[in-house]
Amino acid sequence: MTDVQVLCGAQLATLEDNGAPYGLIENGALAMSGGQIAWAGPQQDLPDAFREAPREDLAGRLVTPGLIDCHTHVVFGGDRATEFEMCLNGASYEEVARAGGGIVSTVKATRAASLEDLVASALPRVDALLAEGVTTLEIKSGYGLDTETELTMLRAARQIARIRPVRVKTTFLGAHAVPPDYSGRPDAYIDEVAIPTLRAAHKEGLIDAVDGFCEGIAFDTAQISRVFEAAQALGLPVKLHAEQLSNLGGAKLAASYGALSADHIEYLDEAGVDAMAQAGTVAVLLPGAFYTLREMQAPPIDHLRARGVPMALATDCNPGSSPLESLLLTMNMACTLFRVTPEEALTGVTRHAAAALGLTDCGMIRAGHRADLAVWDVQSPAELSYRIGANRLYKRVFGGAA
Repeated sequence: MTDVQVLCGAQLATLEDNGAPYGLIENGALAMSGGQIAWAGPQQDLPDAFREAPREDLAGRLVTPGLIDCHTHVVFGGDRATEFEMCLNGASYEEVARAGGGIVSTVKATRAASLEDLVASALPRVDALLAEGVTTLEIKSGYGLDTETELTMLRAARQIARIRPVRVKTTFLGAHAVPPDYSGRPDAYIDEVAIPTLRAAHKEGLIDAVDGFCEGIAFDTAQISRVFEAAQALGLPVKLHAEQLSNLGGAKLAASYGALSADHIEYLDEAGVDAMAQAGTVAVLLPGAFYTLREMQAPPIDHLRARGVPMALATDCNPGSSPLESLLLTMNMACTLFRVTPEEALTGVTRHAAAALGLTDCGMIRAGHRADLAVWDVQSPAELSYRIGANRLYKRVFGGAA
């Protein structure tokens, strides 16, 4: 194993169930080889096979798995800063919409953008996340709402993975909203655009999962079911924006399809929590949207805990309801707004975020997992959630390379 590298003198927050908070190993070491973690444990137990390998002494720094942002919309055209200002100056949602704002403005700008434009505008957002230790990133479509633009968004997401050191998982979100050209005809949009585009994108190899928005302002459970049926026929996993503004039973529906995750879930009821627990569906909490929309009803954290539903966190980075480009701030928001613990927050952007993407080779420091790591200049893991607007990243490791 000539390519072995050893990191030593570290605190390892493995996020494994080893009986210690955070799965913490004090004075730990890990060996990397071939882009994977070959061994991790107490430094005194470092196997003889790794003792002569090049070492880097981290002087007590904290090592965590690379962070995972499991719900983003980072590829889009334009921005909505002017609408933000209009609202703060007293304009109603209706007035903003009449002025061409809301999702219509993003759809218009995204349809007008080229592939190169979409990649170029997304890269600063992606780079901000990478600078905070993110090594895996989910990117959704959903601002094209026509076949060609949805495909272009997914192609842009795939291209980002080729030009930046980050793992990208793509999600088709054709059932995001009813576009203006299908106003009042959501069923026709599902049948004529969303499902045919899903099939076209799958044929091109552009999709890792399928999502939808189940809400009064978007699509009902029957319409989402048709999308999910099409996804399952193609062998694609599903997930769902559910119970963000009301309770339509979206999470329960998602669980019935074995969904990877149900996201937002502020209005989730006990029946929905129970269905998610039985299905193993991850709850993805999105405090950025909760904050931006000034919502009052928080997700049912206590019941999720009681039923053992894994809780992930994500930025939901998007131009309208969550223009948030910091996963570290997301962790702090989840603690302050939703009262999750710092350990739950770190688990939510590593181990449980991996589960929300259907990934089993990352999210923990474990032999055989990808050597995707973040090294921090902090004294304890809680600092990652405690600090506001601070980034203590010392080094990011992707596939064993810094």
